[in-house]
Amino acid sequence: MTKAYSLLAFFALANVTHAQDNPYLPEAKLTPESAKAWNVGAGFTQELIHMNAEWVNPYGIAYAKAGVFIDDDYTAGGQVGFRYPYHLTGKDKNGYYVGVYAGHIDSKSVDNELKAQLGAGVDLAYVLLSKERISSFSIGIGAGEKLEDRNGNVVAETEPRIQFSYTLSICL
Repeated sequence: MTKAYSLLAFFALANVTHAQDNPYLPEAKLTPESAKAWNVGAGFTQELIHMNAEWVNPYGIAYAKAGVFIDDDYTAGGQVGFRYPYHLTGKDKNGYYVGVYAGHIDSKSVDNELKAQLGAGVDLAYVLLSKERISSFSIGIGAGEKLEDRNGNVVAETEPRIQFSYTLSICL
């Protein structure tokens, strides 16, 4: 009989719902007056010289970078990422932004051919944001995929690496 009550109590508790309207959403810190929604520009990320597009939304700045690595073969590379305004220091929404990125982080020689190494990481950026332009300086830490040659020798290990970046964008 006690097993039946235990089973009944289990089913009763399993079907209880708790109504609470508290979905996780970060605080929207950027307003439409802060900056134009779409911006294009150029910059460098480590050895990647790139063009970039940035989308400013209430929760931060999403970006995409496409360019080439400064090496003998000018290997193509790109990155995508998002930065959230962590601490704003000025009236123009200047301040510190934390972000994540993924994409090509380095170019390595594998079997006498240059290959772009994929990776991902986190960064801390200082962003100068106005209605006319976005300028960002960032430092990040990430890791890339392990690259091997055709003999199985490791060319690039999966290990932490620092990434520096600067971009300058103007509004469309």
